Amino acid sequence: MSPALLSDDDIAKALTELPEWTREGNSITRTIQAPSFMAGIELVRRVAAAAEAADHHPDIDIRWRRVTFTLSTHSAGGLTKRDMALAHEIDQLHAQS
Repeated sequence: MSPALLSDDDIAKALTELPEWTREGNSITRTIQAPSFMAGIELVRRVAAAAEAADHHPDIDIRWRRVTFTLSTHSAGGLTKRDMALAHEIDQLHAQS
């Protein structure tokens, strides 16, 4: 069973706690500028481990030092609490790098 979709109000409220993230339709996205290519790859590795543990996988675009994460619960057709939780996790992992 898919998790419940968040309402527009729930999404807006959640994004107040995720200031680096923006909504783009049925997903949220954040681009991080890493200090080096290898630092960006390491961040992706750490996010991949967290995503695998949560069984919730982001779309990831790597362009040299710029890493863009896009989150959406595809099985639910939009944004759920799982996306917001993973966004918080990505923010924490980035802050630790």
